[in-house]
Amino acid sequence: AGDRRGDAGPGAAVGIEDDGVSEAPCEVWFYHLERSGLDQVLPELLERTLARGWKALVRSREADRVEHLDGWLWSYRDESFLPHGPSDEPQAARQPILLTTDFANPNGADVLFLVDGAEPGELAGYARCMIVFDGRDTAQLAVARAQWKAVKAKGHAAVYWKQQGRGWEKQA
Repeated sequence: AGDRRGDAGPGAAVGIEDDGVSEAPCEVWFYHLERSGLDQVLPELLERTLARGWKALVRSREADRVEHLDGWLWSYRDESFLPHGPSDEPQAARQPILLTTDFANPNGADVLFLVDGAEPGELAGYARCMIVFDGRDTAQLAVARAQWKAVKAKGHAAVYWKQQGRGWEKQA
């Protein structure tokens, strides 16, 4: 039915492997989690973002999520960590990955990650916007559906990837 990526990692599924930051309008990628949680998927997406030389902004609606991710990204894997910081700390603008509940983009991020139903706000200046949601959570699913309609109505290119048993499948 869709464009099957088999065992391709989440970065391949979301197009982070593309070269350079485009001057084109922001592309919005919906990332539907079904088999793994945010804690498992987000670090790999962020690693691939940094590998491209891009900066990331991770926006949540919840300050508790920002606090959790701040600790998690330092320790999610024994042999590595992701350089990051919350937006309320000194030198936030210098962080390659910034965690926030705000709409500002002080680190000049190329990729905006939205979690927990966070709203995108203005997308100008971003190459990609990744809306990552848990398909097992009916509230997150409803928010993602509304965001899909709003993104399409604003004329942004939108792609929908759904987590499958062995990789990711492009649904739309």
